[in-house]
Amino acid sequence: MVKPMKQQSGFSLIELVITITVLTILTLGVLPLVKVSVQRQKEQQLRETLRAIRMAIDEFHRDSSGMACTGGIATTGTGQVPPPDPRSRVMISDCTIFGVDNPDRFPPDLETLVNGVNVVPRGVGAGFGDKDKKATDLGSQLSTKQKVYLRGMPIDPMTGKADWEFRSSYDSPDAGSWGGENVFDVRSKSKETALNGEKYSDW
Repeated sequence: MVKPMKQQSGFSLIELVITITVLTILTLGVLPLVKVSVQRQKEQQLRETLRAIRMAIDEFHRDSSGMACTGGIATTGTGQVPPPDPRSRVMISDCTIFGVDNPDRFPPDLETLVNGVNVVPRGVGAGFGDKDKKATDLGSQLSTKQKVYLRGMPIDPMTGKADWEFRSSYDSPDAGSWGGENVFDVRSKSKETALNGEKYSDW
């Protein structure tokens, strides 16, 4: 007696078509979610980077408060010089980094924050509250302490470049270009729109 052959199992053409259609629909639904997730991650990176740069600018400015420049060396200011910020424990000692068009003493550029500047502890040396030390003693300390405000040149996650839009403390809020006197604020150069509807360049 001849045994009947077993019927081979497999997908029919209609089953393959249905399977491919379902996978296509699922893929089309997942791709936008992935794109939004990547954009949201970049936006978070941009917020954190902007916050780090602005904190570094503020810290630099605090360390330049209360200083009066004499012969390129900083001393504690008197008279019209604003008092030092109580949060600052050191003072920038090199006055040569500030141009005559930057009396507010914000950083002249981001490279200054990355490369660091010479500082002295507040209350040390001539003009700093220690009457036993001479100006020459202070001068010998200027190259021994250097403070770095940023660990590296920040990259804009939206453009992928270390290229930022700057605003000087003397620029108007709606200024279309940077005056160049100092770096008071930074913004992204990206003109794209964020998930919340704002422009990245307005953050």
